[in-house]
Amino acid sequence: MANTLLMPKATAVWLVDNTALSFDQIAQFCSLHPLEVKAIADGESAQGIKGMDPIITGQLTREEIARGEKDLNYRLKLSEPKVRVPESKRKGPRYTPLSKRQDRPNAILWLVRNHPELKDAQISRLVGTTKSTIEQIRNRTHWNAANLVPMDPVTLGLCSQIDLDLEVQRASRGRELPQPVAGDTLLPASLTERLTPQTVKERGEEDELDADAVFAKLSALKSKDSDEEEEQE
Repeated sequence: MANTLLMPKATAVWLVDNTALSFDQIAQFCSLHPLEVKAIADGESAQGIKGMDPIITGQLTREEIARGEKDLNYRLKLSEPKVRVPESKRKGPRYTPLSKRQDRPNAILWLVRNHPELKDAQISRLVGTTKSTIEQIRNRTHWNAANLVPMDPVTLGLCSQIDLDLEVQRASRGRELPQPVAGDTLLPASLTERLTPQTVKERGEEDELDADAVFAKLSALKSKDSDEEEEQE
């Protein structure tokens, strides 16, 4: 883990009040903008913040400050800590506040039903539970199974939507999509209608005959109308 400055703004306040370092030097050492350091010096920023001596905290030496005061182009270097505290890593299930533990079984039931792809370890990370509890809820052997109601863990405040989406994405990674069963294709229209090519041909001929009959009937009607008009004259 990289060595970082503790309370940079409070350190900047102390350096402004107690040293002759330039604004740029203080800004570089405290990871601030030079204008922000100038605002601290003018009393426009960091009001009410008590300055913190970086010498007492072991993050800067007097010699390093004196070197910077003599050369305004010098960049201050953060002292190596005498004791390194290892970065703490959370192990085991997520801690759940006492006020929300009663909602945890409902959240587990919701996850089991809506995201069956999640592994027990992932559910444990999301809502802070044990694998035995998950198994009991999944098999409906939990002591309160009859009264459980599936509830979204995000709504209950047991986990964030980002954490849930991340676990679902991890669980879905590498899963194959269902492939269509071989032979599942549309049948030709001639088969669905149970028609043979010969039957289709015969139907076509019948349609042609029917059309001729219609035209013949129309011609006969037209001739009849003409005869009636002549008789009336």
